[in-house]
Amino acid sequence: MNNHGCYSVAPLLCVSILMFSLSGCTMAPSYTRPDAPVTTGWPSGEAYEAETAKVDQKPLAEVPWREFFVEPRLQKVIELALANNRDLRVAALTIEKTRAQYRIQRADLLPTINGTAGATIQRTPADLSSTGRARVSEQYNVGLGVSNYELDLFGRVQSLKDQALEQYLATEQARNSVQISLVAEVANAWLTLAADRERLKITRETLASQQEYYQLIKHRYDAGITSALDLYQAQTAVDAARVDIARYTTLVAQDENALGLLVGRSVPADLLPTELGSLTAVQELSVGLPSEVLLKRPDILAAEHRLKGANANIGAARAAFFPRIGLSAGFGTASAKLTDLFQPGSVAWNFVPQISVPLFDTGRNIAGLDVSKADRDIAVAQYEKAIQTAFREVADTLAQRGTINDQLAAQQSLTDATAESHRLSQARYDRGVDSYLTVIVAQRALYAAQQNLITVRLARLANQATAYKVLGGGAAK
Repeated sequence: MNNHGCYSVAPLLCVSILMFSLSGCTMAPSYTRPDAPVTTGWPSGEAYEAETAKVDQKPLAEVPWREFFVEPRLQKVIELALANNRDLRVAALTIEKTRAQYRIQRADLLPTINGTAGATIQRTPADLSSTGRARVSEQYNVGLGVSNYELDLFGRVQSLKDQALEQYLATEQARNSVQISLVAEVANAWLTLAADRERLKITRETLASQQEYYQLIKHRYDAGITSALDLYQAQTAVDAARVDIARYTTLVAQDENALGLLVGRSVPADLLPTELGSLTAVQELSVGLPSEVLLKRPDILAAEHRLKGANANIGAARAAFFPRIGLSAGFGTASAKLTDLFQPGSVAWNFVPQISVPLFDTGRNIAGLDVSKADRDIAVAQYEKAIQTAFREVADTLAQRGTINDQLAAQQSLTDATAESHRLSQARYDRGVDSYLTVIVAQRALYAAQQNLITVRLARLANQATAYKVLGGGAAK
């Protein structure tokens, strides 16, 4: 076949060859990841422990949540949350939506071929007919057609497809971020419920003890052995415990409601904690890795994908300055009689190329390019802010981690000393050495110390759960 045969026999084939030879071209600027606007190492100082990486230590992004949250009941609650939480479900459905949008945008790279069939039956009045008589004309056609397909010589459609892809990938990472946050939030809610249930238990035990002493003092008062002051001081201790019981009963109910919302359904009673105590709900972790591990956090990866998408939009805006070539074509059969539609000689085809050249648009394309560049610069700032926010979250977690063990040891020692002080003050009162006010003061100090010990234990476990989240725990799984 000679060169002229290509154009005379198969013009559409020539166009297709040209189209595929130019596919993948884009005018988007080359993407370069911005430098992280944080230091390589973690903060140091009095509030921080020296963190060194262990041999063969894996980033938390590679540690599945089941290996970190080791309490069996908590694991089952997290599984329920992953299956029923509505925020996570919305995130998953959003992925499906953006995936479909990406497929739509990608489809624009190839022509859409439509099957067509039609009939035209028209009556022409006598005064309009060339023969002077009214006549009825008929026309039938069947064929395949391509309508308004853009030949992407300058990469406009390709850039839009790239932007849709990055949006889809960003949405996928956003879903991973929601899952990591959900796991940590469920763990914290479950631990908070455990702490408040233990606080309620201690308060009830305190109330029972105070009521017992109140009855003892009342008998002494009735017998004239003790004063009304001791009786009313005992009454204040009983009433204070009753107030706290009502308060912690409310908190426990609210904790259960909050956990149920996170899980997306009511949590079976056998999966709920009874008290915090010495509960080992999470695995010990060691940071010891440079701050580059933050770049694997899903929210930061999502920000980077959005940045890449904004970068691709610049390519589409640049391509708008160049001509657009549109193609419409059709091939089929046509006949004045339905019975002759597929007879030899009924072949019909058309080929309609169109070119649109921007000549004067009152600055529309220039403004569009400026907008796309501004969007890219905004995305860069948002990406950098995401890294800075992640670094701050980790730094705050490490600051608490560096001091929480000392705080826990000191609080435990304080509680033990206060318990001994309460025991001695009670013994001195029973022997008539001190007034009951000394016992009340010692009892309130012990009660406060016990409650604070629960608070510190909860803070330590919550710190570990938060560290797992802020370091992108399980993101790679």
